[in-house]
Amino acid sequence: MENNSTEANARYWAIVPAAGVGARMGSDRPKQYLPLAGRTVIEQSLDCLLNHPEITAAVVAISRTDGYWADLAYQHTKPTHTAPGGTERFDSVLNALHYLHEMADDQDWVLVHDAARPCLRQADISRLMEQCKNHSVGGILAVPVKDTIKLSVKVSAKASAKASTKQTLKNQTINKTVDREPLWHAQTPQMFRLGPLRDALLQALADGVVVTDEASAMEHVGQYPLLIEGHADNLKITRPEDLPLAEFYFSQLSPTST
Repeated sequence: MENNSTEANARYWAIVPAAGVGARMGSDRPKQYLPLAGRTVIEQSLDCLLNHPEITAAVVAISRTDGYWADLAYQHTKPTHTAPGGTERFDSVLNALHYLHEMADDQDWVLVHDAARPCLRQADISRLMEQCKNHSVGGILAVPVKDTIKLSVKVSAKASAKASTKQTLKNQTINKTVDREPLWHAQTPQMFRLGPLRDALLQALADGVVVTDEASAMEHVGQYPLLIEGHADNLKITRPEDLPLAEFYFSQLSPTST
Protein backbone atom coordinates (compact mmCIF):
# COMPACT_ATOMS: atom_id res chain seq x y z
CA MET A 1 0.00 0.00 0.00
CA GLU A 2 1.23 3.53 -0.78
CA ASN A 3 2.87 5.34 2.13
CA ASN A 4 0.47 8.25 2.68
CA SER A 5 -0.08 8.03 6.42
CA THR A 6 0.88 10.91 8.69
CA GLU A 7 1.23 11.04 12.47
CA ALA A 8 -2.21 12.58 12.73
CA ASN A 9 -4.02 9.85 10.81
CA ALA A 10 -1.85 6.80 11.44
CA ARG A 11 -4.02 3.86 12.46
CA TYR A 12 -3.41 1.13 15.02
CA TRP A 13 -3.68 -2.56 14.15
CA ALA A 14 -3.31 -5.67 16.29
CA ILE A 15 -1.46 -8.85 15.33
CA VAL A 16 -1.87 -12.01 17.40
CA PRO A 17 0.49 -14.90 16.54
CA ALA A 18 -1.47 -18.01 17.52
CA ALA A 19 0.20 -20.93 15.76
CA GLY A 20 1.96 -22.37 18.82
CA VAL A 21 1.06 -25.70 20.39
CA GLY A 22 1.89 -24.80 24.01
CA ALA A 23 3.64 -28.09 24.79
CA ARG A 24 4.64 -26.99 28.30
CA MET A 25 0.98 -26.80 29.34
CA GLY A 26 0.62 -30.56 28.92
CA SER A 27 -3.01 -30.12 27.81
CA ASP A 28 -5.03 -31.79 25.07
CA ARG A 29 -5.09 -28.59 23.00
CA PRO A 30 -2.99 -25.47 22.39
CA LYS A 31 -3.04 -23.18 25.42
CA GLN A 32 -4.79 -20.38 23.57
CA TYR A 33 -7.89 -22.59 23.33
CA LEU A 34 -8.10 -23.46 27.01
CA PRO A 35 -11.14 -22.12 28.89
CA LEU A 36 -10.85 -18.87 30.83
CA ALA A 37 -13.76 -17.05 32.49
CA GLY A 38 -16.41 -18.60 30.28
CA ARG A 39 -14.55 -18.24 26.98
CA THR A 40 -11.19 -19.30 25.58
CA VAL A 41 -7.86 -17.63 26.34
CA ILE A 42 -7.47 -16.31 22.80
CA GLU A 43 -10.95 -14.80 22.76
CA GLN A 44 -10.20 -12.93 25.98
CA SER A 45 -6.87 -11.75 24.56
CA LEU A 46 -8.51 -10.53 21.36
CA ASP A 47 -11.19 -8.71 23.31
CA CYS A 48 -8.49 -6.89 25.30
CA LEU A 49 -7.15 -5.51 22.04
CA LEU A 50 -10.29 -4.90 20.02
CA ASN A 51 -12.15 -3.29 22.91
CA HIS A 52 -9.61 -0.47 22.85
CA PRO A 53 -11.12 2.44 20.90
CA GLU A 54 -7.94 3.19 18.92
CA ILE A 55 -7.40 -0.30 17.49
CA THR A 56 -8.91 -0.70 14.02
CA ALA A 57 -8.82 -4.48 13.53
CA ALA A 58 -6.85 -7.61 14.36
CA VAL A 59 -5.00 -10.21 12.30
CA VAL A 60 -4.65 -13.64 13.90
CA ALA A 61 -1.94 -15.95 12.55
CA ILE A 62 -3.34 -19.50 12.67
CA SER A 63 -1.53 -22.76 12.02
CA ARG A 64 -2.62 -24.57 8.86
CA THR A 65 -3.28 -27.64 11.01
CA ASP A 66 -5.30 -25.72 13.61
CA GLY A 67 -8.48 -27.60 14.44
CA TYR A 68 -9.99 -25.14 16.92
CA TRP A 69 -10.12 -21.59 15.55
CA ALA A 70 -12.91 -22.18 13.04
CA ASP A 71 -15.13 -23.76 15.69
CA LEU A 72 -14.83 -20.69 17.91
CA ALA A 73 -16.65 -18.50 15.37
CA TYR A 74 -15.11 -15.51 17.17
CA GLN A 75 -16.97 -12.27 16.53
CA HIS A 76 -16.42 -8.66 17.47
CA THR A 77 -17.83 -5.37 16.25
CA LYS A 78 -14.39 -4.76 14.70
CA PRO A 79 -12.95 -6.99 11.94
CA THR A 80 -10.83 -10.02 12.78
CA HIS A 81 -8.75 -11.37 9.90
CA THR A 82 -6.64 -14.54 9.72
CA ALA A 83 -3.25 -15.16 8.16
CA PRO A 84 -1.22 -18.40 7.91
CA GLY A 85 0.84 -19.21 10.98
CA GLY A 86 4.49 -20.17 10.68
CA THR A 87 6.95 -22.54 12.28
CA GLU A 88 8.35 -19.83 14.57
CA ARG A 89 6.73 -16.78 16.12
CA PHE A 90 8.49 -14.38 13.76
CA ASP A 91 7.23 -16.39 10.76
CA SER A 92 3.66 -15.92 11.98
CA VAL A 93 4.17 -12.20 12.60
CA LEU A 94 5.74 -11.75 9.15
CA ASN A 95 2.82 -13.52 7.48
CA ALA A 96 0.38 -11.29 9.35
CA LEU A 97 2.34 -8.17 8.38
CA HIS A 98 2.29 -9.21 4.70
CA TYR A 99 -1.47 -9.74 4.96
CA LEU A 100 -1.98 -6.42 6.73
CA HIS A 101 0.07 -4.59 4.09
CA GLU A 102 -2.89 -4.94 1.71
CA MET A 103 -5.13 -2.75 3.87
CA ALA A 104 -2.77 -0.71 6.05
CA ASP A 105 -0.03 1.84 5.49
CA ASP A 106 3.65 1.22 6.20
CA GLN A 107 3.57 4.08 8.72
CA ASP A 108 0.58 2.69 10.60
CA TRP A 109 1.28 1.27 14.05
CA VAL A 110 1.10 -2.47 14.73
CA LEU A 111 0.65 -3.92 18.22
CA VAL A 112 1.82 -7.53 18.37
CA HIS A 113 0.31 -9.36 21.32
CA ASP A 114 0.64 -12.92 22.62
CA ALA A 115 -2.46 -15.06 22.20
CA ALA A 116 -1.94 -16.33 25.74
CA ARG A 117 -1.87 -12.93 27.52
CA PRO A 118 -5.56 -12.43 28.33
CA CYS A 119 -5.20 -10.04 31.29
CA LEU A 120 -3.94 -7.00 29.41
CA ARG A 121 -5.19 -3.71 30.83
CA GLN A 122 -6.76 -1.08 28.59
CA ALA A 123 -4.82 1.57 30.49
CA ASP A 124 -1.55 -0.14 29.60
CA ILE A 125 -2.46 -0.17 25.90
CA SER A 126 -3.23 3.54 26.11
CA ARG A 127 0.06 4.26 27.90
CA LEU A 128 2.00 2.30 25.28
CA MET A 129 0.32 4.23 22.47
CA GLU A 130 0.76 7.61 24.12
CA GLN A 131 4.45 7.17 24.89
CA CYS A 132 5.35 5.60 21.54
CA LYS A 133 3.30 7.63 19.07
CA ASN A 134 5.96 10.34 18.69
CA HIS A 135 8.94 8.00 19.04
CA SER A 136 10.98 7.15 15.96
CA VAL A 137 11.05 3.42 16.71
CA GLY A 138 8.25 2.31 19.05
CA GLY A 139 8.33 0.30 22.23
CA ILE A 140 7.08 -2.54 24.36
CA LEU A 141 5.33 -3.14 27.64
CA ALA A 142 7.68 -4.56 30.26
CA VAL A 143 8.11 -4.83 34.02
CA PRO A 144 11.32 -4.37 36.01
CA VAL A 145 12.93 -7.54 37.35
CA LYS A 146 12.36 -7.78 41.10
CA ASP A 147 13.88 -11.12 41.97
CA THR A 148 17.55 -11.84 42.57
CA ILE A 149 18.96 -13.11 39.27
CA LYS A 150 21.52 -15.89 39.05
CA LEU A 151 23.73 -16.64 36.05
CA SER A 152 24.16 -20.38 35.67
CA VAL A 153 26.97 -22.47 34.31
CA LYS A 154 26.92 -26.13 33.37
CA VAL A 155 28.68 -28.45 35.76
CA SER A 156 30.87 -31.28 34.51
CA ALA A 157 29.32 -34.70 33.95
CA LYS A 158 31.56 -36.09 36.68
CA ALA A 159 30.40 -33.53 39.21
CA SER A 160 26.81 -33.97 38.11
CA ALA A 161 26.98 -37.70 38.72
CA LYS A 162 27.97 -37.08 42.32
CA ALA A 163 25.07 -34.71 42.95
CA SER A 164 21.52 -35.75 43.56
CA THR A 165 18.70 -34.67 41.25
CA LYS A 166 17.36 -32.38 43.94
CA GLN A 167 20.69 -30.56 44.18
CA THR A 168 21.07 -29.70 40.49
CA LEU A 169 18.71 -28.58 37.75
CA LYS A 170 19.66 -29.78 34.27
CA ASN A 171 23.33 -29.92 35.27
CA GLN A 172 23.41 -26.23 36.17
CA THR A 173 25.10 -24.48 39.05
CA ILE A 174 25.40 -20.82 40.01
CA ASN A 175 28.17 -18.87 38.33
CA LYS A 176 27.36 -15.46 39.79
CA THR A 177 24.59 -13.10 40.82
CA VAL A 178 23.59 -10.60 38.13
CA ASP A 179 22.75 -6.95 38.81
CA ARG A 180 18.98 -6.77 38.34
CA GLU A 181 18.79 -2.96 38.21
CA PRO A 182 18.89 -2.67 34.39
CA LEU A 183 16.87 -5.84 33.71
CA TRP A 184 13.26 -5.98 32.54
CA HIS A 185 10.76 -8.75 31.78
CA ALA A 186 9.54 -8.16 28.23
CA GLN A 187 5.77 -8.36 27.71
CA THR A 188 3.36 -7.64 24.91
CA PRO A 189 1.94 -5.73 23.14
CA GLN A 190 5.05 -4.62 21.30
CA MET A 191 4.29 -1.61 19.12
CA PHE A 192 6.14 -0.64 15.95
CA ARG A 193 5.34 0.83 12.56
CA LEU A 194 4.28 -1.77 10.03
CA GLY A 195 6.95 -1.16 7.38
CA PRO A 196 10.00 -0.89 9.65
CA LEU A 197 8.92 -3.95 11.66
CA ARG A 198 8.44 -6.03 8.51
CA ASP A 199 11.83 -4.91 7.17
CA ALA A 200 13.56 -5.70 10.47
CA LEU A 201 12.07 -9.19 10.62
CA LEU A 202 13.08 -9.84 7.00
CA GLN A 203 16.62 -8.66 7.75
CA ALA A 204 16.88 -10.94 10.78
CA LEU A 205 15.64 -13.83 8.65
CA ALA A 206 18.19 -13.06 5.92
CA ASP A 207 20.97 -12.89 8.51
CA GLY A 208 19.96 -16.20 10.08
CA VAL A 209 19.21 -14.53 13.41
CA VAL A 210 16.42 -16.13 15.44
CA VAL A 211 14.45 -13.43 17.24
CA THR A 212 12.04 -14.31 20.02
CA ASP A 213 10.11 -11.05 19.99
CA GLU A 214 9.60 -8.05 17.74
CA ALA A 215 11.85 -5.77 19.79
CA SER A 216 14.74 -8.18 19.17
CA ALA A 217 14.30 -7.72 15.43
CA MET A 218 14.36 -3.94 15.79
CA GLU A 219 17.45 -4.18 17.99
CA HIS A 220 19.14 -6.34 15.35
CA VAL A 221 18.89 -3.51 12.80
CA GLY A 222 20.25 -0.94 15.24
CA GLN A 223 17.02 0.50 16.62
CA TYR A 224 16.32 1.21 20.30
CA PRO A 225 12.70 0.59 21.37
CA LEU A 226 11.22 2.22 24.45
CA LEU A 227 10.50 0.26 27.61
CA ILE A 228 7.04 1.19 28.90
CA GLU A 229 6.29 -0.07 32.39
CA GLY A 230 3.21 -2.26 32.53
CA HIS A 231 1.80 -4.56 35.19
CA ALA A 232 2.83 -8.01 36.38
CA ASP A 233 -0.73 -9.30 35.98
CA ASN A 234 -0.24 -9.15 32.20
CA LEU A 235 1.14 -12.66 32.46
CA LYS A 236 1.68 -15.12 29.63
CA ILE A 237 0.01 -18.47 30.23
CA THR A 238 2.80 -20.99 29.72
CA ARG A 239 2.56 -23.64 32.43
CA PRO A 240 -0.43 -25.32 34.12
CA GLU A 241 -0.11 -23.17 37.25
CA ASP A 242 -0.48 -20.00 35.17
CA LEU A 243 -4.11 -20.67 34.21
CA PRO A 244 -5.67 -20.35 37.71
CA LEU A 245 -3.50 -17.31 38.33
CA ALA A 246 -4.83 -15.76 35.12
CA GLU A 247 -8.36 -16.59 36.26
CA PHE A 248 -7.70 -14.69 39.48
CA TYR A 249 -6.15 -11.68 37.73
CA PHE A 250 -8.96 -11.63 35.18
CA SER A 251 -11.59 -11.56 37.94
CA GLN A 252 -9.86 -8.58 39.56
CA LEU A 253 -9.70 -6.39 36.46
CA SER A 254 -12.27 -3.60 36.41
CA PRO A 255 -13.99 -2.51 33.19
CA THR A 256 -11.84 0.64 33.09
CA SER A 257 -8.58 -1.27 33.53
CA THR A 258 -9.50 -3.99 31.07
